[in-house]
Amino acid sequence: MERNLTELTNQVYDVLVIGGGIYGATLAREASLCGLSVALVEKNDFGAATSANSLKTIHGGLRYLQNADFKRMRESIHERTTLMRIAPHLIHPLPVLIPTYGHGLKGKEALSVALAVNDLVSCDRNRLLDQQKHIPNGRVISQKKCLELLPGISTQGLTGGAIFHDAQVYNSERLTISFLHSAHQAGASLANYVEVTGLVQNDNRINGVTVTDKLTENQFDIRAKTVINTCGAWGNKILGMVNQQKRWPFGVAKAMNLVTTRPLFEKYAVGITSKNSSADSDAIVNKGSRFLFISPWRGRSMIGTEYAVYSQDPDDFQITEADISQFMAAINQAYPPAKLKREEISFVHGGMLPTTNINSKTGEPILAKHYQIFDHSQTGLLGLISVVGVKYTTARDVAEKVVNYLFKLLGKKSPKSVSSVKSIYGGEIENFTDFLQNAIVEKRSKGLTELSIRRLVYNYGSAYPKVLNYLENPESEWAIVKAEILHAIHQEMAYKLSDVIFRRTELGSAGYPGDETIKFCAEVMSKELSWSSTKLEEEVQQIRNKFGITSAIVASNIPSNFQD
Repeated sequence: MERNLTELTNQVYDVLVIGGGIYGATLAREASLCGLSVALVEKNDFGAATSANSLKTIHGGLRYLQNADFKRMRESIHERTTLMRIAPHLIHPLPVLIPTYGHGLKGKEALSVALAVNDLVSCDRNRLLDQQKHIPNGRVISQKKCLELLPGISTQGLTGGAIFHDAQVYNSERLTISFLHSAHQAGASLANYVEVTGLVQNDNRINGVTVTDKLTENQFDIRAKTVINTCGAWGNKILGMVNQQKRWPFGVAKAMNLVTTRPLFEKYAVGITSKNSSADSDAIVNKGSRFLFISPWRGRSMIGTEYAVYSQDPDDFQITEADISQFMAAINQAYPPAKLKREEISFVHGGMLPTTNINSKTGEPILAKHYQIFDHSQTGLLGLISVVGVKYTTARDVAEKVVNYLFKLLGKKSPKSVSSVKSIYGGEIENFTDFLQNAIVEKRSKGLTELSIRRLVYNYGSAYPKVLNYLENPESEWAIVKAEILHAIHQEMAYKLSDVIFRRTELGSAGYPGDETIKFCAEVMSKELSWSSTKLEEEVQQIRNKFGITSAIVASNIPSNFQD
């Protein structure tokens, strides 16, 4: 996967995608697999904005039962199965436990019925050959068993618990990168750090975009028959480049998930009732409260999601200390045994989601429920389509619908989509457990530790040997990290230290990896990309700023054992 800007100027593409998050990535792959020529540009790094803020849960749509929205349930269940099929190294079943209280909507009887309906609606969920990906039937448990699994929860009115399974992403940033790898393999031209600064317009048709390479400040045009705007919260900025063009009627919510230094629960993702309201005007039944999900993730807990209305420029987005404190207070109130302290929050994932309104009673944002595909020819502008996604799980499905619509515009029948059955980059694995064990046996004999092999397989899947092509000393853990960095630079368009720390590897997405790791990674990148000492220090400080660490690391203090 190479960043070839010259290639971007040498042809007229069928499709140009603006935005390299999960929706742009799945769309680029889908269109390329269907035989269209595709270009994709992203103004920062791939998947660096909202797509990086994920609760890491691939939802099967159980919560849609309160709306009797079986169509969305089926879509979500299908896409959950699809992602486990095409990305078996990254998507794995996740058991979820919800305590039951009383005998009403939160009671064991109501949840038992809900689980039975969910099992019926998802009756075909286990057609995957890999049994590691099978989703068991839901079940209810006794009060005693629930207290054994969730010590310290409120016992007032507790009647038991409900257990069901969803799925979880081990590394959502690598999932986005893997979709882009697959798009590139299918012929797409991709480039990060290329910002769209204008739309090329002739009369009432968009014929491409004007862009600036943020690494060199060079400007050029990219021509395309259709431009697709998948910029999320930045979507209206793109539309603002066209005079009198209709803007999206969406607001924006600030979304936040916290990662803790210690796991609150070891085995289950747990739904704890929060006292915050979750009034849903479309719901047939309304619980009057919402769940905080506390999920075990990479030896820690991921807790989310907290939402707040956001009305500022998306470029100015940030999570404040006040936001974190407020969310921690809600968590400690919902589950007092957590006793979370600020120093136990190892990382904060923040992003922006589309909203349709604000709850007049609580002031909370009402999230958009349905994706939107808008052809701007309806307002007199040809060649421009905007896509607003609302759910990480169904991004591939939306991409398929967009491509079907493109062929309809061309007056052609859409090719049969293969994106739901064709493995993404790294996903060529028939049986994940067997694949992992075989990798451990084979590579341990060559000096790698089991921990390193597991990490490589969970992140890169069947493509992990491509990382090891850059390995110089298999007995050194630092050498494996160096191999990941070199692979990221030469095969995955990593140009900044943050690209490596947060999105090409798992080093920083769960918490600060430590001064030694940051120094080592910076030194490897500096040597490979010929950074100046000033550039190196700037890159290091940007990482430390992300974690709220202000004191600088002096590059010359890097231990000698980190050098080649």
